[in-house]
Amino acid sequence: MASSSAAAVSCRFLSPLATTSRTLLSSTLPTAATSRRRLLLSTTTPTICAAAMAVSSKAGPASFKVVDSHLHVWASPLQAADKYPYFPGQEATLRGDVDFLLECMDEAGVEGALIVQPINHMFDHSLVTSVLKKYPSKFMGCCLANPADDGSGIKQLEHLIVQEKYRAVRFNPNLWPSGQKMTNEVGRSLFAKAGELGAPVGIMVMKGISSYIQEIEELCTDYPETTVIFDHMAFCKPPTNDDEEKAFSSFLNLSRFPQVYVKYSALFRISREAYPYEDTSQLLSRVISSYGANRIMWGSDFPYVVPECGYKGAKEAISHVLGNIALSSSDLEWILGKTVSQLFHGAWVTP
Repeated sequence: MASSSAAAVSCRFLSPLATTSRTLLSSTLPTAATSRRRLLLSTTTPTICAAAMAVSSKAGPASFKVVDSHLHVWASPLQAADKYPYFPGQEATLRGDVDFLLECMDEAGVEGALIVQPINHMFDHSLVTSVLKKYPSKFMGCCLANPADDGSGIKQLEHLIVQEKYRAVRFNPNLWPSGQKMTNEVGRSLFAKAGELGAPVGIMVMKGISSYIQEIEELCTDYPETTVIFDHMAFCKPPTNDDEEKAFSSFLNLSRFPQVYVKYSALFRISREAYPYEDTSQLLSRVISSYGANRIMWGSDFPYVVPECGYKGAKEAISHVLGNIALSSSDLEWILGKTVSQLFHGAWVTP
């Protein structure tokens, strides 16, 4: 049970909850903006305090498990030298081994996670597979689609889903052969196979949604049985001009496809501000309005998030965002764990 003093600190949002490599703004005299924020906090205290208690790693038992929908693990240097080599040119520069992850999750009060196959090991899934087998009740796996021209990735996908028990697959359009699109013959076959196997397709549009919107609309239209999850809010930052607003609106419009879900993840990638990334509140509010909280899931992007704000800070940033929007405790539960648990058929659910 959290102490009342700890709860008060959380509810007032007074402490920067993690260190960051970015420069945080120092305290200044009250401005019009801070005065408005204080007014908002005072008028929404019950909802926000309850939400902050739910986010707190020291809160009492909850009716749902906090689940991280997006993180990576890779081999330690010793493991890489011994058994799980890095893909050439993709050697790890951050610590991302499972022991470190478990320490971070325990500190933050995160009880489960979806591990996304990292680029460091490319299509060699042996390291992640070993983690999934060692911790079957804590982790689920998302494999990486291999879009090679020869179609070999289709059989590999089926093997990983059926035999190795991966539950999702990631599409990285940057891995398609030069000049090829996700809607080519291999891409369509991979997408259709994922739907056939009941594996959601996570799409990483690192170059922006505008570059891929037509391909995604085509795939969603032609294969409605395949669930789609957008990584990192489709890399949409708070719009600052007409083109960015148009791109974000096109992303929101994809909510017309009921099989499309969104990861509110890697906030440091989609924010224009330093921790705690409060400007992402406007993005989250609009995405909730379009998709509904039951199609949105929080994710950290461990270990990339660690040097940015710390793993615990990634989770606790959510409580800061709540200071800018009206979010019910029910919505928070969906975003922090219920959406991803339901999508993966009850995984991680508390008995």
